[in-house]
Amino acid sequence: MITIEAVFKAVLDKGDKAFVPYIMAGDGGLETLKEKVLFLEEAGATAIELGIPFSDPVADGPIIQAAGIRSLQAGTTLKGVLETIQSFRGLTNIPLVIMTYLNPILAYGVEKFFQDCEEAAINGLIVPDLPVEEEVLLEEAAAKYRVEIIRLVTLTSPLDRIEKIAKKGNGFLYAVTVTGITGSRSSFHDHLGAHLLKVKEVSPIPVLAGFGISSPEHVMSMIEYCDGVIVGSKIVQLFSENKLEEIKALIAASKKGNTLPAF
Repeated sequence: MITIEAVFKAVLDKGDKAFVPYIMAGDGGLETLKEKVLFLEEAGATAIELGIPFSDPVADGPIIQAAGIRSLQAGTTLKGVLETIQSFRGLTNIPLVIMTYLNPILAYGVEKFFQDCEEAAINGLIVPDLPVEEEVLLEEAAAKYRVEIIRLVTLTSPLDRIEKIAKKGNGFLYAVTVTGITGSRSSFHDHLGAHLLKVKEVSPIPVLAGFGISSPEHVMSMIEYCDGVIVGSKIVQLFSENKLEEIKALIAASKKGNTLPAF
């Protein structure tokens, strides 16, 4: 199975930066998931983050919350998402990362969840409400079924904690760029660039910035300080508006030769 590490290395070695779009699985019906994944891969995404709808999200902003509600209303379940991915996984050659809260995994059954992830060739897992100290709940099964736990650090995380989390060393490190929920921003903290550089200094794995990134200009500015970006709310919005060329423009901004002055 392809690995996140190998794919990211190939991208960075070319001089490009990583671009990971987020989509809400089941928004528009699970029958649209295959089409979206294949489109994003063709457009040049490095990996894809697949959100699982949840009734009580804590990190999601209005756009992703609304997409989650639509997905739940369409009858989307975690099992349904994994079965759908398995049905077309052979057509893709891109890392897929599941983003879900802890409760659905516990309700599913930890061992069964990771077993089904392996069968669907899921490469990574993001659980935003799982502190690193509680990863014992998942890490044995994750290792057994070769699913990499992707960890998050924030603007308020002390540097020693960032270093501790980074050295757990799976896939990439998700550096949250705002002190709040997901959603588009017109500007970022004045010291964000310096913060990202500090995170990169202590991280043995690629550092990707996420939350609030919503334009090609944001992408090109952010990648001056890190190894790539994760874009969620804007991708979800553009898919809902069928603005596929704008999605392509966002992804293209991460490629070598696209430069703007850093913020």
